[in-house]
Amino acid sequence: MFVRRSLLVTALALSVARCADQPTAVKAPAGPQFLRWATTPAFSARTDAHSNRSGAMSLTAPLSLDQYVVSFWAVRGESRSVTINYSSSIDAQIHPFLTLTTTDPRFVPGVGDLAMGDSVLVTVRVDTTSIGVSLEPTGLLFGEPAAMTMWYGGAGGDLNGDGVADSVDAHIEAQLLGLWYREGDENPWTKLTASQSLQDKSFTYGLPHFSQYAVAEALMEWSVGW
Repeated sequence: MFVRRSLLVTALALSVARCADQPTAVKAPAGPQFLRWATTPAFSARTDAHSNRSGAMSLTAPLSLDQYVVSFWAVRGESRSVTINYSSSIDAQIHPFLTLTTTDPRFVPGVGDLAMGDSVLVTVRVDTTSIGVSLEPTGLLFGEPAAMTMWYGGAGGDLNGDGVADSVDAHIEAQLLGLWYREGDENPWTKLTASQSLQDKSFTYGLPHFSQYAVAEALMEWSVGW
């Protein structure tokens, strides 16, 4: 009887050891999948700039094959904003893409602190491939956060790029879509706790500093653990 019990204990121990040696599939976060424009957009910009400080503003010719740029003077203690709209071949309407409002730029990298009434030239670079922007000067710090709203309706409802806008895309929009940022090309993207409006198809966030921002889907990938 003792021998049988010993053999049973040994068999159980070997079974547990074998199970422990088996790989376990775990779901780990992967990099984001960025939303793409459904068609090539044409952009226009409008600012509230004062002629005595910043003059007339307009969206310039493309700097490269996939980026456009607009600049305006942000002044500490004054509300300054830029609105960027787009049109496409989908319809004849003008749609909102981005609004950015600054009132309290405090620190400019390489320059230092801004006094009340001082200004800094702000540049918005629009990515015409993915739905995102780069805001410069990178690292510009704000006392009161700059208010930014980005609309993603330009993706046309097909959020996973399979050519069809369906219930899968609705799930992605409600559960996985977010506003992401990164500080320079060498750093990873991080999801922000931005406020989403499903009705307006937009994200709103208070920016403590300038960086790169984009609307993207959070992807998950299966990895093997032991």
